[in-house]
Amino acid sequence: MRIAVVTVSDSATVGIREDTTGPLLKAFAQDELQAEVETALVPDEKLLIESALTDLCDRNDVIITTGGTGLAPRDVTPEATLAVIDKRCGGIETALHVYGLQQTPMAALSRLVVGVRFKTLIVNLPGSRGGVKDGWTVLKPLLPHAVKLIRDEDDGAFHAKMACCFD
Repeated sequence: MRIAVVTVSDSATVGIREDTTGPLLKAFAQDELQAEVETALVPDEKLLIESALTDLCDRNDVIITTGGTGLAPRDVTPEATLAVIDKRCGGIETALHVYGLQQTPMAALSRLVVGVRFKTLIVNLPGSRGGVKDGWTVLKPLLPHAVKLIRDEDDGAFHAKMACCFD
């Protein structure tokens, strides 16, 4: 699996603040999913975020952004994501919000978006380490199967296994 991690941050882009969430996501993806990981650092500019997302879709199965999902005027990651996706994944969005709210009421301030562009899943996570950890807890078990579904490589084995659990 190929995963791109995109940190969206004005302050990290210009070196005022260290990016701590991008490296955390990279470590999770490499250590826990044995993914090949590409990273990018982008300022909070809608067109630059859109450009990074469309470019990274050409060579990655999943793109996870961190940052720019809040209520501040320059938080535009969700808008950039909506501009490039073909379909939205409301169930994953809900799962991320529900789990986040179980950890902190601040999760209600996230406007994260999850969707698919062509054959790539794009997920927005908050720009905090806690938000990234919570988001990863939700995403880790979902990503391998989601990628197979998006690639149309599902052989039905997963669904058959799940069906036997509910008989």
